[in-house]
Amino acid sequence: MNKPMPITADRPFAAPDEDRLRIAIQKKGRLTDHSLKLFASCGLNFTRDRDHLVCYGENLPVDLMLVRDDDIPELVAEGICAAGIVGQNVATEHALVNPRVAVDETRVLDFGKCRLSIAVPEGGDIDALDQLAGKRIATTYPGLTRRYLEEQGIDAEVVMLTGAVEIAPRLGKAEAICDLVSTGNTLRANHLVELETIYRSQASVVTTREPLTAELASLLERLLRRMDGVLQVNESKYIMLHAPRDRVDEIRKLLPGAEAPTVLPLEGSDDKVALHAVCRESVFWETLENLKAAGASAVLVLPVEKMLA
Repeated sequence: MNKPMPITADRPFAAPDEDRLRIAIQKKGRLTDHSLKLFASCGLNFTRDRDHLVCYGENLPVDLMLVRDDDIPELVAEGICAAGIVGQNVATEHALVNPRVAVDETRVLDFGKCRLSIAVPEGGDIDALDQLAGKRIATTYPGLTRRYLEEQGIDAEVVMLTGAVEIAPRLGKAEAICDLVSTGNTLRANHLVELETIYRSQASVVTTREPLTAELASLLERLLRRMDGVLQVNESKYIMLHAPRDRVDEIRKLLPGAEAPTVLPLEGSDDKVALHAVCRESVFWETLENLKAAGASAVLVLPVEKMLA
């Protein structure tokens, strides 16, 4: 199997190797570590090139291209990469601004959650959405911002900035901003308050609409199935407990997100059984206390490492 040509500054994107699956991920940022951890959980081993731009798959012909997140939708749309992991906000923004950058959202992942919000200076004269009419809103997401304003029937000017959006009101560039918010610390540091959340986002897997070879299409589907298995176990727990035989139905209803549990007889006990179940939702202390109150005993909660439906 031929090794793909390395990506260098002189040749940022070589022609795709027909034998290897290319996936674009964020080179540096809030999605990078989570994306690499996801692929590791899917059983993939990688070796990085010396420029840290490519992770070559060792045990599967899958290569990760480490690029700017803004480049991922276009790389996938053009078929240079078969898939990518990118924030929904980035993929949707690109599709709104440039409809030819069309990709398919194949999986929604469980990390990278954030929101796109309109914020205004605290103590200012804007405290309602309709007061944005005739005002300037600075943002790096003009497509999403314009779409929301149009949906709300608000005629405001969208000012495109490439960075430092939060200081636009202090510089006199705008009366409001529309920017990504995770914790809200940046807004508070710049004396801004959220007025309205216009879009909620998290990481997603996007795939190309360009044709793939049968081998690469099969490999991509295989990788997506592994991702499904990882996503299923992230919040899943394996619960084992003892229960009075006449309380089985009641206790089963208390198991969060569980399918029909396995019911096993207990040696030397006619009135108790053992219940084993995979719970696909978070198991909190309140859940265990409710199980105990319903008559459960010897409750054991274990993490689930892998699961394939």
